[in-house]
Amino acid sequence: MTFAWTLHRFAGGALALDVANSVIMRSDPVRRTDRLEVTEQMHAFSAAAAEFSAERALFGEIKPVAEPNRKDFLALREAIDAYFRCRVEGHDDRVLLADLLQACARMLKQSASEATLEAATARSALRLLAETERLKICGNCGWLFLDRSRNRSRTWCDMAVCGNRVKASRHYRRKKETMP
Repeated sequence: MTFAWTLHRFAGGALALDVANSVIMRSDPVRRTDRLEVTEQMHAFSAAAAEFSAERALFGEIKPVAEPNRKDFLALREAIDAYFRCRVEGHDDRVLLADLLQACARMLKQSASEATLEAATARSALRLLAETERLKICGNCGWLFLDRSRNRSRTWCDMAVCGNRVKASRHYRRKKETMP
């Protein structure tokens, strides 16, 4: 399945979160979709990240994941999601932290000197460790995102998509309840 990598797909606020969010409907085994499952999509993600990621100024042009690193990159993605999701939920799991650090170290050892997606993602994940108090989970789609609002009151990863969906649904329910 192909689709376009749009600005909305990079609503996480950090490259590591955007990579983790590449699994759509993660908690629903029936509707779960891995956007990086197809090699061409993973390559297209690199180019889109250089254009749309909030950290694009830090990483610039990013080369796609090298085929020998693909399995380790996907393991890094899962470690990022598991650890940061656990932190948002209020847990401090040292085993998940150790897994994340090990996955980052493996990626950086394999491609530290190159401007690759795997190295940039590992660096982004390490930077996120200092910002865990701003991490949230979208109330609509379940994606991880950084809340950079002044009062930290953001509820959705992207107001244009998830926020509008929730508000439209709420409006429809209220309107339906008031109808005779």
